[in-house]
Amino acid sequence: MTDPAETPPTGAPPAATPQTAMPQTATPQTAMPPAATTASAPPADAIRTAASGPAPWVRTRLRATPTATLLAAALAFVAVLLAAGLPRALDRGADQALREFLTDKGPTATHLFASSRSRTGRESAAELDSVLAHLRARTGDGFALTPDGAAHGSLGLKSRALRNPGLTAPEGVRPRLSLGYVNEAPEHTRLVAGQWPGGGPAGKPVQVALSRPAAETLGIRVGTVLEGDPSLAGPNSAEVVGLYEANDESDPFWSDLPCLTRACLARTTRALPESYWQTAALVGTDGLGRLATWGEGAVDFWRLSVDTGSLNAHRLPDTRRQIAAYVAGPTTTELMRATYRDDLGIRSKLPELFAEAEARRQAAAPLTATGPAGVAGVAVVVFCLAAALTGDRREAELTLLRARGGSRRDILRRLLGEGAVTVLPAAVLATLLAVLLLPAPRLTPALLASAATTLVILLAFPVRAFVLLSARRGPGPRRRRLVGELLVLAATALAVYGVRSRGIAPAGQGVDPLLVAAPLLLALSGGLLLARLQPLLVGVLARAAGRGSGVVGFVGLARAARTARGTGGRGRPSVLPLVALLLAVTTGGFGATVLAAVDTSRMAVARQTVGGDAHVTAAAGDSVPEAFTEAAARLPGVRTGLSVWTDHEAFLFGIAQGSPQVTVVVADPVAYAELARAVGRGQFDPELLAGEPGGGDAPVPALFSEDLAGQAADGTYRLRLGNGEELTAKPVGAVDGTPGLPGSAAATVILPAGPAIARVPRAARPNHWFAIGAVEDAGLRALVRETVPAAAAERLLVRSSAGVSAELAADPLQRSAGRMFWASVAGAAGFAVLSVLLTLIRAAPERAALLARLRTMGLRPRQAIALILAEALPQAMAAAAGGGLLAAAAVALLGPAVDLSALVGSPVPTGLHPQARPVLIQAAGLATAAALAVLAEAAISGRRQITTELRAGDRQ
Repeated sequence: MTDPAETPPTGAPPAATPQTAMPQTATPQTAMPPAATTASAPPADAIRTAASGPAPWVRTRLRATPTATLLAAALAFVAVLLAAGLPRALDRGADQALREFLTDKGPTATHLFASSRSRTGRESAAELDSVLAHLRARTGDGFALTPDGAAHGSLGLKSRALRNPGLTAPEGVRPRLSLGYVNEAPEHTRLVAGQWPGGGPAGKPVQVALSRPAAETLGIRVGTVLEGDPSLAGPNSAEVVGLYEANDESDPFWSDLPCLTRACLARTTRALPESYWQTAALVGTDGLGRLATWGEGAVDFWRLSVDTGSLNAHRLPDTRRQIAAYVAGPTTTELMRATYRDDLGIRSKLPELFAEAEARRQAAAPLTATGPAGVAGVAVVVFCLAAALTGDRREAELTLLRARGGSRRDILRRLLGEGAVTVLPAAVLATLLAVLLLPAPRLTPALLASAATTLVILLAFPVRAFVLLSARRGPGPRRRRLVGELLVLAATALAVYGVRSRGIAPAGQGVDPLLVAAPLLLALSGGLLLARLQPLLVGVLARAAGRGSGVVGFVGLARAARTARGTGGRGRPSVLPLVALLLAVTTGGFGATVLAAVDTSRMAVARQTVGGDAHVTAAAGDSVPEAFTEAAARLPGVRTGLSVWTDHEAFLFGIAQGSPQVTVVVADPVAYAELARAVGRGQFDPELLAGEPGGGDAPVPALFSEDLAGQAADGTYRLRLGNGEELTAKPVGAVDGTPGLPGSAAATVILPAGPAIARVPRAARPNHWFAIGAVEDAGLRALVRETVPAAAAERLLVRSSAGVSAELAADPLQRSAGRMFWASVAGAAGFAVLSVLLTLIRAAPERAALLARLRTMGLRPRQAIALILAEALPQAMAAAAGGGLLAAAAVALLGPAVDLSALVGSPVPTGLHPQARPVLIQAAGLATAAALAVLAEAAISGRRQITTELRAGDRQ
């Protein structure tokens, strides 16, 4: 039996083409330009004669239109590559964000720490190794272990004071020594003197190895016998038989092993704390049994390090459950039974960190999905547009095949065969390339996205052909269109109402479909509305241009109006390119507004944290050097510099609640009020603190924080400063905070600098310096090094809003969301421009015929390009303007429900406000891209088409 994909439909002539088989009256030249009719006909050498058998349908069709075939394959390749690469890029970004998040939490964040009381009299290294093997065997498949940072051994519970004379003892307190055994210590150290310890004979000092830095600090040499305080069991002594140095003290291996690499300076817990040296020494395997004697007990430990490189964000909930079961659950119970240690305990920070990381990822998911949803929507519109234009071009051919006896089923099957030969190889190649270029642990999401995209591309034209071949029943096209538009408007209203009434999905529920769909539905509704208004608007412009002296603008705008109405020789799908452009601008503008709001909120948080754009704080009892403040006022970008003196140990007497401790802030009222306005906290009218009160004993005007103002009545209050100085303050107003105390809610009293310094002279030596303006963090720190001596500079705390904002922006989750959004914007813009080009290409034959006729009347090449622009740009300009308005409307309608805290990196108030700049940039960028595409199409193909049209006229 002949393969149905290789034979023409039933009843169709074997080698006939649509143009040669159709009666002359069926395809008049006025109904379809010559270029459009001949493009569908197979070349003569591709048609077999009846004697040699039927021509293969698919091969004949593909050879008839090689350019269209290659363009369709290229479109499928790009679309499937983006679809397959998107989930893998999301997985890679989420995994990287998770790993960096855990790394930033410190070296101990990924540790599993197991411990158990040492078995007195039965201690051995082999028994410790056996427990370690059981611990490693129960880790499960959700996470893996890494040897980096892993350790196990036994540590004494307490340290002993050393009685040896001559050891370093700051403030007269004897140094203390603890003992421990760490199996992996020789791998992370190098022996610099002596030997590694053994056990030592019974009754003799236990042999230990000490770090060389600790030995140098305490004055200990190899061979020294350290005498510890005696215990009930008798005297305790340890002989230093070797000195070692750590290979790398910053190695995570040493992170929670106390004082093994050097001596630590500690302080006693007495009423008057005193300093002393604390260190630890290592024993050998034979000394395990003597740890409990020296340390009054010992604890065995096993530290396992989880490999962050094996963690995946999509498996985080399962991994969290496995870790929780390992730390305090069924796995722990199994380990107790397997190791015969009923007191085995395991602790880790990982369950809490996993919960925090998952909450952050889920909170950012709705906003991260907006960009990909936009590019997907634009791509679907482009596929539908390409299918509609192809169906428009081949409608006569399909109608002829149907009239000659071909069934709809056979025709659609052959159209699917055409598409499969073109699309499937490109889709497979694109999927393989995405998998190779973007390694990720999951393959299923990429395959599903690739399959869905391939299916849409493959079915788009057959579905359009089915519609063209179906009998017209039911209501007319205009009524069906009206019903469809009303349904879209209703769905849009419901989506917007749902988002505004309930807000976005709670954290932990992943992508919110309403928040993702609402901007797309708004853009679709706007596109349908604009499609109805555009013919009227362009018609008005055409009539206005017709009253002028030139004809180019009128002709171009008149053709644009006809295209928008779908009238003329052949109706065109004008709504689809408009919707594609609107989707691109609306989603791009909405997402750009979100990212701009994130930057603005991040800077506001940074200012609140710093107390301005720059803040330099002196240590307790010090002041900010005058040389620095004078030079800092001249730093580039500094708009206002302000020196402030604060006292945190003051007391206020006379209010209702007794004598609370308060913080006194002394500053210039005008500059401090400007600082408060810039920071957005503690704003006040500087006139309240203006004026010099008469007399040295007159009360100083003061601003009280709201908690103090609520307890104070009219009158004066006594203020005692930290060193005993007193002054009288009179409250003249209340503030809700102060920028001089970033992040603090302490009771505060603000005094004007003039009167306060007159009564407290030491307030003239400020211990804070604030600045407002575009202050660079690196420049500020460099100035500190230049103007302040090195010893004093180390005691200054330097912070800037730019530096804090950069720290917040360094969050990998935010970077991943930003990269994904801008990549999506680029993809959506590319598809939107493609929709413009497809429309231009479809109208090219008619436009070429018109230009050819006008060329014979004296139309110049520049005027031809102007006519093309006048015809094509109104739609792009209308879409850019409409998309900008829709993006602003989306922000206004959906913004109150958007929470940006996950992207900012700090809690911020819920809400998103419209911003003109990001929307205008998106609209102007897409309009410019569309204009350039029109110019490129006109320059590349316009002249060739005109020449071809003139020659065709000569042949006719």
